[in-house]
Amino acid sequence: MGIVSPGFQGRPRTQEPALPPGQYLTEDFPVLSAGPTPRVSLDTWEFVISAENGSEHRWSWQELMALPQETPMVDIHCVTRWSKLGTNWQGVSLDTLLADVDTGAHFALAHSYGGYTTNLPLDDLRGGQAWVVHTFDGAPLPAEHGGPARLLVPHLYFWKSAKWVRGLRLKTMDEPGFWETAGYHDYGDPWREQRYQGD
Repeated sequence: MGIVSPGFQGRPRTQEPALPPGQYLTEDFPVLSAGPTPRVSLDTWEFVISAENGSEHRWSWQELMALPQETPMVDIHCVTRWSKLGTNWQGVSLDTLLADVDTGAHFALAHSYGGYTTNLPLDDLRGGQAWVVHTFDGAPLPAEHGGPARLLVPHLYFWKSAKWVRGLRLKTMDEPGFWETAGYHDYGDPWREQRYQGD
């Protein structure tokens, strides 16, 4: 029979969180934008999905708020190498928004108030992987972080989670967005370190 002193816990173990390669952990929420912060009134805000066949599906702010809400808790990873773990959001799943959209498209181009765009495979916006979020840590999403609403696609680098999102254009062919035309990776998987074209 082994002898163990009362209260003996063994050596303390430090459990470092699993981060994608090249990332460091931050407790802050850095603000990075490609241009000035647009100020969007909730009275005029809308989200529009435009299908490749010309059909459009539109939601006002009130209509978005009336849809089923989800509260994803996810890790986010910025291409500038910071990662923030266990972030709390509230918003509407893209599965809900795409449910009645008749499309044969394979790609989407997200576009924002202020002119920003980013491209994503449509499959990456489905299956509980993406949301239009309006709340962060229980409070309305601040404008500097993309409020009133932003795209949240946490399994890709954070530039794919377009701030100030106003809609999706569904496309049969991939069309690069703002950072992608400047040399950033078309897909942007942080676990494969796809920061730039060729990675």
